[in-house]
Parts: sequence; C-alpha cells; structure tokens
Amino acid sequence: MHILHLARRDASPHFTKPAFQEALRALGDFELRESAEDLSQEEVLALIRDADVLLTGHGTLPVPEELAVYPGRLQYICHLTGTLQGMVPPALVESGLLISNWGDAPANELAEASLTLLLTLLKEIPRHLRHNKAGLWWEAMPDASPGQLFGLTVGLYGYGFSGKALHRLLRPFRVRVRVYDPFVDDIPKDAERVDSLAALFDGAHAVSIHAGLTSETRGSVTRELLARLPDGGILINTARGALVDQEALFAELETGRLRAGLDVLDGKDELPPDHPARHWPNLVLTRHKLNQSAWPDTGALKPLHHVCLDNLRRFRDGESIHFRINAERLSLTT
Repeated sequence: MHILHLARRDASPHFTKPAFQEALRALGDFELRESAEDLSQEEVLALIRDADVLLTGHGTLPVPEELAVYPGRLQYICHLTGTLQGMVPPALVESGLLISNWGDAPANELAEASLTLLLTLLKEIPRHLRHNKAGLWWEAMPDASPGQLFGLTVGLYGYGFSGKALHRLLRPFRVRVRVYDPFVDDIPKDAERVDSLAALFDGAHAVSIHAGLTSETRGSVTRELLARLPDGGILINTARGALVDQEALFAELETGRLRAGLDVLDGKDELPPDHPARHWPNLVLTRHKLNQSAWPDTGALKPLHHVCLDNLRRFRDGESIHFRINAERLSLTT
C-alpha cells in the first residue's frame, strides 16, 4: 500500500509527529513530499495517480479535481482532520472514490469544552474572579446569580458526534435535554426531540450549539431566537462562530440579560484587544484551536491519528472504513 502525503511548508504539526510517521511506515510504503507547493500541477497529478492512498488535511495541497475523471491507482483519500471544503472537491466524492475524515475524533474534547463553559457561567466564575481581584472576599455580589446544572433544561442544536458526547456528560446531572437536528433519525429516550429552533430556544435555560456550518445553518441563531431565551439564559458555542448572529448576541450580552460561553467567534475567531466584550463578566471566551488542534505535545498520538491509522489498516485489509464521506454527509459538514 503506497501512502502519499504532499506537505506544504506550513505543514500541520499533526503530520510532523514522528510517532505518527513511524506508524504510517509500519502500515505501508509511506512517501512524504515536503514543500509540495513547488511542484507543478502535472507533477502533483502524476504523484497522486501513482499512490493507493492520499493523506490530506491542514497544511497539505488541495486535491486536484481532475482525479475525479482519472484517479490512476488512487483508491482512497484519508483526510486527517475535519473540514473538507477547499481541500477535497465534491466531484471526487461524487465519483465514488473512498474518502473519510476524522469522524468523532474531536467529539469528547468539544463536549468537555461545552460543559466547562456551561458550568463556568452557571457558577458565575468570571464574576468571582473579578470580585477576588478587587480585593473582596465574603462581600456579596449583587450582580451574580449562581445556578446549578442539576435539573436544568439544556437544548442541543445539532446531535452529531459532539452533541451526543455532551449528552453523555450531562446524564449524571439529570438534565432535561432537548434536541433539534432534522438530519438525525434516532434520539435517545432520555432526550426530547423538537421540530424547530424556535421550539428549542423557547423551552431551554441554556442552548449548546453542535451543528455544522452550511449555507442553511449560517446565521441561523438569530436575534429573534436569542430573545426567546429567559433572562440569565446561556448560549454555548463550540461549533462555528458564523452559526450565530454575533452582533445580536453581543447586544444581548452588553445589556447583561444573557450569558454566553464562546469557543468560536464569527470571522477570524478573535476580537480587537480593546473590544469591550473582553470585559463583560457574563461572557467567557476560549480559543477553539486549543480544543481541536493544539493538544499538549506529549509525543503521544491524538484521537485523530488513531482514527486515520485505523482506517488505513481497514483499507489495507479490505475492510469497510469508518466515517466515509458521501454526497449527503459532505453537504452537512462544515
């Protein structure tokens, strides 16, 4: 099995881990081409057509669409990370070529991030920190209203891998879970399915977002939906910032009516250093890449590496791969 990786000079650290490259060489003939952006299109096509497997992800060359017509020896594109847009053309998916991505690899990390943000806001941790930094201790905080997770009604917008993982973490707290996801058939008995986002926001104390970013979902958390949350309601977003009307959300946060834990923002996932939102005690901002890309580098393989290696073994041994991308699934992914 000939595995090809065409790395750019800004190759992702996921690919450069020695343990991962060693594991790839144990599976087959692993060929790494560095600075692949210096190759001509003809050279790129020739290299790919001479491989059985193409390994792609952040820091690799986009896959040429011409392979949909003539892939040569290529049978499988193993995408190490999640997002395929801009990397793997839809024509290759439609051609029937085997394509997979990291599947549920980031689910637990994202679920932990969502739960952490939710508990941080419920326990008013930002206000306590501000209170302590001001030199106060037992004095009351009249603007704080600590709550508890037990018995809370939490809405899940999206019930894919990370939404299901958060549901698992919430079960010991006897949370009432409500789910909106028109693309998922099976909802567990301990969750209530609702048929619209309006219904989800109407009945929830907190809403956690786990949907993919598509043309249909972009900006779907609107000003009108945010107004349906109760005073003190919480919005958690560890998915994609562009799912939310950020201007409307910030308007609600500025008044203090709502609280939010945002692992992602619209645009470049950052705020100017002097943005007033950085000082709002009802807003917690974290950095999305800490959850998906920059795990502490202990040298150990990460979940996305294990998904990739398992799929490569399956392909080599003639078994079905996990998390195969088809046209329907591609349309629902970010």
